[in-house]
Amino acid sequence: MSRPSDSFDSTLPGLVSSRGFAFVEGDHMRSLLDAEGELTDWPAFVASWNHLEVDEYLAAKGRFRRRRHATFSATIDGPVVPEPHQAHFQSLQYNALQGDIQRWFEPVDAAVINSATLRTILRYCHRFFGLLAPASPRWHIEVHQFRIEATADSVGEPTPEGSHRDGVDYVLVLLVNRQNIASGTTTIHAPDGQLLGDFTLTHALDAALIDDHRVYHGVTPVAPLSAAEPAFRDVLVVTFRATATPSES
Repeated sequence: MSRPSDSFDSTLPGLVSSRGFAFVEGDHMRSLLDAEGELTDWPAFVASWNHLEVDEYLAAKGRFRRRRHATFSATIDGPVVPEPHQAHFQSLQYNALQGDIQRWFEPVDAAVINSATLRTILRYCHRFFGLLAPASPRWHIEVHQFRIEATADSVGEPTPEGSHRDGVDYVLVLLVNRQNIASGTTTIHAPDGQLLGDFTLTHALDAALIDDHRVYHGVTPVAPLSAAEPAFRDVLVVTFRATATPSES
């Protein structure tokens, strides 16, 4: 079941509120981001995915991906600011594969944290998710750079835990780049498993906006189109979780 992109920014909060998700095509997403700031260093932003580190936690389970991680915070009407590097934690309730452990990933490079592109994306998320939860006094924000690689001998698994929730309030999944891969279809499910929608992030800036309380999401494995060429899927994932005080983050 495919879903067309949503046409106007003013409709997106209502769509996410009513059905739990929205798919936005890259050209439209670019216009939304342009309204928040600059994307002038986009080529360098994309190139930073070439310098991610192996996810050792997943490699220990016989699977493979590269990633970096950073944490930010924001008040309801203040700017998004970087926080000291810290562990990523999910309970077993949300991650049966790697839950209840503190996972320390290599930090996002300072050049990326300070980049115009990332700051623009975070400003957009802050405004958009703030419209959905205007009473949230403070946000705990996490940024994940993911590269999923595939070979002729092994498919890449963007979501090895299967269809899941992240244990946050809202999620942005933004395609940065994909090369020489087939599939990688995002699926959206109701808590009872009913398929609510599916779409493939194909072009740069194609995006999914997700209410993590309402729906589950997953991505089908990716396989190389040509065994002789590198095959990968690069995405940026941004999560927002409302907190009452800084100590809750």
